[in-house]
Amino acid sequence: MCNSSKIELKAQKGKKLEVSFEGGDITSDGGALLLQKADERTGLLKQVAGCIKDPRRAASCVHSVIHMLRQRVYGIALGYEDLNDHDTLRDDIAIQTTVGAEKTLASHSTLSRLEHWSDRDTTLQIHKVMLDQFIGSFKKAPTELILDFDATDDVIHGNQEGAYYHGYYGNYCFLPLYVTCGDKLLVAYLRKSNQDQAKHAWAIFSILVKELRKVWPEVRIIFRGDGGFCRHKLFSWCERQENVFYVVGIAKNKRILEKAEPMMTQAAMQYDHTQEKQRVFGEIIYGAETWKCERRVIVKAEHLEKGPNPRFVVTNLPNDPKELYENVYCARGEMENRIKEQQLDLYADRTSCHEWWPNQLRLLLSSLAYILLETIRSSALTGTKMAQATAGTIRLKLLKIGAVILRNTRRIRFLLSSSHPNQDLFLMALNRLVSG
Repeated sequence: MCNSSKIELKAQKGKKLEVSFEGGDITSDGGALLLQKADERTGLLKQVAGCIKDPRRAASCVHSVIHMLRQRVYGIALGYEDLNDHDTLRDDIAIQTTVGAEKTLASHSTLSRLEHWSDRDTTLQIHKVMLDQFIGSFKKAPTELILDFDATDDVIHGNQEGAYYHGYYGNYCFLPLYVTCGDKLLVAYLRKSNQDQAKHAWAIFSILVKELRKVWPEVRIIFRGDGGFCRHKLFSWCERQENVFYVVGIAKNKRILEKAEPMMTQAAMQYDHTQEKQRVFGEIIYGAETWKCERRVIVKAEHLEKGPNPRFVVTNLPNDPKELYENVYCARGEMENRIKEQQLDLYADRTSCHEWWPNQLRLLLSSLAYILLETIRSSALTGTKMAQATAGTIRLKLLKIGAVILRNTRRIRFLLSSSHPNQDLFLMALNRLVSG
């Protein structure tokens, strides 16, 4: 039997089974309260809202910039990548509550207009907020900061501004540049792919060094990157600064291999003796033809079953070669996990606008969502089983919670699922964010 609002199914163990949409206001995003409290704790989106120029006539505005910004960034953190998702999310009481409104939120078309208010100055100002957030995350001055630089492909579809084919990635794509320090995100800079991978890296690094030194004059700063950032101009600038270092991969060539031959031969001999993987570490002095001086190059002479597998790193750090390669340089691989979180968990590659600056803003919106989730991870989940959880795991286990929402003139109640498996963890995280 069925009618327009109820369906009766086959009885189970003598009990009627009915299905209807009469449950009231229920959400699958009850954990969005953590995002709200992380945002309140940092003041992140309030600061970013001040960076966006609103061209609208104030008297005609229904949705404020801060509400639209929260709606969009919280939506990304909760797993909603598309603007069209907000045509239904705008009526979700849980989302309305966390955004700070008690009315229908902005539609996808209104949010699209927000993206198109972006320009170059907006991008610069938001990056300044991101840097301020990074600095504010330290309770005391750090002694050393390692800034990781890496680029990735952002595949595009259609006739978008800045669309170029990239031979290495085999696609039309953008080539965004990311800068991280540990788990913290400092820069998410959209670039065209018809240029050098290291384009603007030196300029961005120099700006970061100068800004960080204003706050921490004695901090030691290290540039770390793969072979795509091996550039003489960058190295020379670092060498002219006090307490600024670099550790960067360098591609092998005939001259480098000749200089490293004794170490490679030693590794091969040890492999022949043991039939197990061997690594021999050492260093050489090398100067490329485009360099004005010679530099220290760390050698990892590795020999495997398939043959030699050497790697080289150029640096001005004085560390022991083995310690420098294994503990300093190889740690840069962790940055790739941060990029995966950006693109796989937070849809940073959803740059499908036709114009350039809205796409740059979309990249930054995903970055802001990451900063909120990282705040939850570092401030509310330390010492727990989720202390190293990815953005996607935090969303799945702590944000996507079924809840009944009751709202009247006196209060708003979030009645979270009684069977949620991480109740204690959620309540502890919420308390930590609220108490500071």
